[in-house]
Amino acid sequence: MTKVLLSVHVLVAILAVGSITVAASMFPRYALQAVGAKEADGRAAGVAALLHRICRGYAVAGLAVPVFGIATGASLGVLTDAWLIASLLLTLIAAALLAAAILPGQRRLLTSEPDPAAPDGPRRAAARLTMLTGVFNVLWAIVVILMIVRPGSTTGA
Repeated sequence: MTKVLLSVHVLVAILAVGSITVAASMFPRYALQAVGAKEADGRAAGVAALLHRICRGYAVAGLAVPVFGIATGASLGVLTDAWLIASLLLTLIAAALLAAAILPGQRRLLTSEPDPAAPDGPRRAAARLTMLTGVFNVLWAIVVILMIVRPGSTTGA
């Protein structure tokens, strides 16, 4: 059963978190193109809206990653290991960043109209979103490293 749980955990992580990291990384470019165009750039706006929907949809699917991770950890008897607790905390931080900053920031950029009085407003918002997405991606990279290296593991892996 452990192998099934681990397989589902890894597959969901690759599909859900991987999709979010790619879509969220691409979003600011297309949103800025859509907002900054002299005439409405329908293609860029459509791509940005699609990338936002991908992030939202896969964020919900991504909830299965820690669920199956905890189930796998329980079946392996490692729920109290420091590397797993650290991974869970980083996952929680990444999820909070996604829910509280990245998704709302994407929504704001999608619904914003260019303001002639503040021409750099959308550019700053896109730059901030790019930075937040980078932090989100680094958090997941650290979680992956912790999952592979497992500091203190006696398996020799």
